Amino acid sequence: MKEFFKKNRTLFLIASVTLGLAPFNPPHIVGKLQWILGGNAFTGANAMQPADYFDILLHGTPWVLFLISVVLTLFSSKAKTD
Repeated sequence: MKEFFKKNRTLFLIASVTLGLAPFNPPHIVGKLQWILGGNAFTGANAMQPADYFDILLHGTPWVLFLISVVLTLFSSKAKTD
């Protein structure tokens, strides 16, 4: 499983930049995260619908996969140098 994440790091980066940020002005994932983390009673996480949670999952998954691949690569290269 570790090799899968290491080998596909470039694919995860491309997916993060395209799907993870689309639409680009402003980046959609940033707006959704701001919506979850704060806002007033009408725009905060309390007002989110199931489609909004699916949207976070859709736009956030490439970022999570990319971060996992970067962390695994960093820790495996650190273990080889020790």
